[in-house]
Amino acid sequence: MIPIKLELQGLYSYREKQVIEFDQLTAAGLFGIFGAVGSGKSSILEGILLALYASTERLADRGERTSMLNLQSDQLLINFEFKAGKNNNRTILARYASKRNPKNAEELQTAEHTFYEKIGNEIIPISERAEELIGMKKEHFKQTIIIPQGKFKEFLDLKPAPRADMMKELFGLERFDLGPKTATLLKNVREEKIRLETQLQGLEEFTPELLSGKKARAQEISREAKEAEILAVTAEKEFRQNEQIRAKHNSLLDFRTKRENLQTKAPQIEANRILHKDFIKAKTFLKPVYDQRVEAATELEKYKTSVINCERFKIRFKEEIATLESEENELKAKNEKRPLREGKIRDLKKVQEIQNFQHLLNEANKQLETLKPTIEAKKEHLKTIQENLKKLEQESEKIPTLDSQHLAYLQSTEKDWQRCEESLQKLKIEYDLILDASKKVEHKTQLILDEIPAKYENVENWLNQVKNDLKILESEREILIQKQGLAAHVHLLHDGESCPLCGAHEHPNPLKIDLGNEELNAKKTQITSANDEIDRIAAISKSLSELEIHAQNHLTNLLAKESEIKNLNTNLSQIQANAQNHNLHSIQEVKTNIASISQQADILRKIEIEIRTLRKEGDLHRENLAQSETILTQATQKSNTLETSIKIKKDEIKDLEFCAPFFSQSQDAIQKVILSVEKDIQEAIDNLIGKQKHLHEKRTEQIRNENDLKHFSDSKKTTEQKLEKLNREFESLKIEHQFLDEAALIQLFENSIDAEKVLKEINKYDQQLAIVADRIEELEHEKGVLEFNEEEFLAKKEKSSALKSRQAELQNEILLLNEEIKNSSERLTEKSSLEKTFGTIQTRETYLKELESLFKGSGFVKYVSSIYLKELCNTANVRFMKLSKNSLSLEIDHENAFWVIDYLNGGKKRLLKTLSGGQTFQASLCLALALAEKVKALNQNDQSFFFLDEGFGALDRNSLRVVFETLKSLRFENRIVGIISHVEELQQEIGVYAKVELDPERGSIVHYSY
Repeated sequence: MIPIKLELQGLYSYREKQVIEFDQLTAAGLFGIFGAVGSGKSSILEGILLALYASTERLADRGERTSMLNLQSDQLLINFEFKAGKNNNRTILARYASKRNPKNAEELQTAEHTFYEKIGNEIIPISERAEELIGMKKEHFKQTIIIPQGKFKEFLDLKPAPRADMMKELFGLERFDLGPKTATLLKNVREEKIRLETQLQGLEEFTPELLSGKKARAQEISREAKEAEILAVTAEKEFRQNEQIRAKHNSLLDFRTKRENLQTKAPQIEANRILHKDFIKAKTFLKPVYDQRVEAATELEKYKTSVINCERFKIRFKEEIATLESEENELKAKNEKRPLREGKIRDLKKVQEIQNFQHLLNEANKQLETLKPTIEAKKEHLKTIQENLKKLEQESEKIPTLDSQHLAYLQSTEKDWQRCEESLQKLKIEYDLILDASKKVEHKTQLILDEIPAKYENVENWLNQVKNDLKILESEREILIQKQGLAAHVHLLHDGESCPLCGAHEHPNPLKIDLGNEELNAKKTQITSANDEIDRIAAISKSLSELEIHAQNHLTNLLAKESEIKNLNTNLSQIQANAQNHNLHSIQEVKTNIASISQQADILRKIEIEIRTLRKEGDLHRENLAQSETILTQATQKSNTLETSIKIKKDEIKDLEFCAPFFSQSQDAIQKVILSVEKDIQEAIDNLIGKQKHLHEKRTEQIRNENDLKHFSDSKKTTEQKLEKLNREFESLKIEHQFLDEAALIQLFENSIDAEKVLKEINKYDQQLAIVADRIEELEHEKGVLEFNEEEFLAKKEKSSALKSRQAELQNEILLLNEEIKNSSERLTEKSSLEKTFGTIQTRETYLKELESLFKGSGFVKYVSSIYLKELCNTANVRFMKLSKNSLSLEIDHENAFWVIDYLNGGKKRLLKTLSGGQTFQASLCLALALAEKVKALNQNDQSFFFLDEGFGALDRNSLRVVFETLKSLRFENRIVGIISHVEELQQEIGVYAKVELDPERGSIVHYSY
């Protein structure tokens, strides 16, 4: 991740919008952000964390979030533009915005947190979050890229377990966590094994012998089944023949019963037959005429009523129309005067317009009298400003154009050059001191070596020889002590008695020894002397070891100093080469150029400030002048326009004599007269239109009534003639079809008989009777039907059923046996397959048990994590040993805990907490740089960024110089380093920086060194 630009507004002390241009700061490789305590330096890192992760470092996500908004601001806005992705090939904009709740100023509204990607000139919203874009969580981001205040030691102070978890998440070590996967596989295998065992237990009864017995039994039953099948078929055939005769016999009895039932319905059927015949004749010949006669009588009555109503309406319409015509004539006479009245209204409205124009004309003339002197004064003042501006621009053109990047380069080169020369001088002094100390150690070592006897090659041989001599002396002393003890018992030895030591009965040569202590005391004196010599040799060996460690440390320090001197010479050569490319051959020339450019920059800056002030003032006066001239032009045009408008309006008045009195009256009085006349005119128009519309409607209704009267009179006459004709025709049809009783005929018409249904019932009865008679005759002539015997039939049925049951039993038994044979064969095959699979599963279970014990408890992940930590520690030690002058290094134990190796005390281990504040800072810095380097390699980025807000106040001047040299050397590793600090020494060392100042009125303000 490489920052490009950060915009802050409303965050903590940032009241006004401030822009931190990181692209210019990062171009120097090493830059700083400086300012007094409380000026707002650390808020820059807070802003970056808010934009990326929507979370601050100092405040909780809930409850305290309101406190981050500036007390005099209504909104919080952060825009952070940065590069991310592989090789930092994507440009991302992170935006965080929030406002105060308008109802409760103590609360913030829900924040808007969005990400955009810049592609060309387009900004496209994206759904990815910071974890995906940067590749790490907020906690890891604070320990590897941007380290806020108070968090610098966090990685070093972590417990082993959280530190291992961090390595796991940061470097994706969860891929090595094979324990859960192995446990799952083992669980599945065990479940499969149990399942197979259960299945095999259920298949124990299935054997090849059992299968052979079932096959033999199946053959025997098959033979019996064939014999039973022949007997059953014969009996079934005979039974089916008797069953058919029985069915016909029962049918004969049923048909005889049906015939008797039909014969009882014969009288009712005959009566329905006669009624149906009369109904059909009346409906066919008389009913149509009868219906027409009834319909004609109804229409005649309707027409009579309509004629009476129309004659009554005729008289009423005549009276109403006469009244409406009289009222219409009166309204027409009144409306003929409307044009004259409307003309007077138009003249009065023009009088109102003339009064309005005259009022505007008076105001325009007053404005013209005021504007003209003001405009002349503004023109003179603008002329003076332009002359002064021209003089300043001519002075500015005489000064050469300044290059801010070149100035920043010169300042950085001057400090780097001077620092390298000072560092070289200090390193040479330190090198000479170490060289002197090394020579002194060599001299002391040679003095000690001269004490070693010439016959021994080294101290070890000398010590080993003395120790061997001591062992011989001690052995001789033991022998003397034993002899002295045995001599004390010689007087107890007698021939024929057992020796108390060996049990022998003969004592041919008993021990004879002088019991004096001179020889034993001499041995003890020799042993004491040998021990003293061993102690002296050990002291010499210890001194040599200590001198050897000092010599080794001095040699290491000399090599380190030589390496530092070489690196500084290389850096100095590179700085000088770069300076020569800019025609700078000495540091004095660089300083001279810086002073010259700075002086020119101050002059140019002062002139530019004066030019900007004058231009701003000129633009303001020019704008005011243009506005005043525009207002003057508009006022003049307006005055001319109003005079013309007044003249035109007076010419448009038709009756000037009528309007003359109204010029002196108010607008409201004139408007009141206009509204009164307009209202009266409109009422006359509306009344005339209403009367004409009403009259037209009445005349239309009169004509429609006259037409209806003629139509109804003609229809009445026609209907009377039609009714008389139908009455004659109906009487003739009654006589013709012998329906003399008209009341009985009408009752027949009104009868609800369903003729079609009655006819169907009659036909159905005749058909059923014929069918039943035919079937009885047919069945009585068939063989065996009349002679059928029920008892014989039942006996044959029972016999057939018994034979069929026997056959079915045998068939079922065969089917069951065949199914059992098939099932046994399948189970035997399955049993064989399961036994083979079971063996494979057992082998797999054994292997998985072994793997489970290896991966149990995330042990493998911890092992891999420890490898990463050791590699991280080795990388950090390269810088840490340099910073500690090869006296200290870090080490990771088997529990992933940090220890310190102290080379000044024989390379012994000691606790991390025993480091001083400055040493702890150095160790934390080296670990943080190493961690950032690993993350850079993990994300496959050519360039990386490291921002630090911590710890420089705990370092002395010499340590601060070494740390600064380390940070500066990172530029050659294609890494960008940013530092936040209030330490003045760092401000003097770093040439490119941003400075934050806290203004009491405006809040935090950002300035730059270039």
